[in-house]
Amino acid sequence: MSTTHFGFRTVEEAEKASHVKGVFDSVASKYDVMNDLMSMGLHRIWKAYTVTVANVHEGDKVLDIAGGTGDLSLAFADKVGKSGQVVHTDINEAMLRTGRDRLVDAGVVLPTLVCDAEKLPFPDNYFNLVTVAFGLRNMTHKDVALAEMNRVLKPGGKLLVLEFSKVAKPLEKAYDWYSFKVLPKLGEWVAGDASSYQYLAESIRMHPSQEELKSLMKVNGFGHVDYHNMTGGLVALHVGIKC
Repeated sequence: MSTTHFGFRTVEEAEKASHVKGVFDSVASKYDVMNDLMSMGLHRIWKAYTVTVANVHEGDKVLDIAGGTGDLSLAFADKVGKSGQVVHTDINEAMLRTGRDRLVDAGVVLPTLVCDAEKLPFPDNYFNLVTVAFGLRNMTHKDVALAEMNRVLKPGGKLLVLEFSKVAKPLEKAYDWYSFKVLPKLGEWVAGDASSYQYLAESIRMHPSQEELKSLMKVNGFGHVDYHNMTGGLVALHVGIKC
């Protein structure tokens, strides 16, 4: 049986999804609070920039993969208007329920469904935009997921991947100290879960670099790919166009 990584651990491929599920089941209720604390609010700026780059219009169809607590779905719903469509998805039901409740509280009702990014239940050439924010690194077969995202996009459609990436060299030591010393303690104090945030720090280190992800997107169907580093490479927004 094939193996893959779960943070710094090696696990059977078939087991990774259940391990990731356990992480997000544990943190779902405190996810938004922890995002604000651990990024000092910067995640809001990163997501706002993603929405700007998306440049969606009235009537567009948008697929939000790993949509979690619904930040991007909420923003895109306002952009596409009543004639458009935003589909809010996540593989983790606890995260999805949290996001759905948040959307409903904001007066927004849109399709919300549990689905696996490696087996998207949508037709070919359907969406104008696909987004995945802070979710790609948790996927077992990133190449399969990217190919699926390409399949459901219309020709000329856009994929946006917002993800933690490789930080600039001068920041590495400070970032490692924060990630492995501070972040798990913060998770323990606020969410009652140090191990999930230890996994977060490890999963970031195992994720492809900016150039590696760019290449992976190209070989899985995206004719043009570029990326935008933010906060010294702590986060990168990859933009792929289906040609």
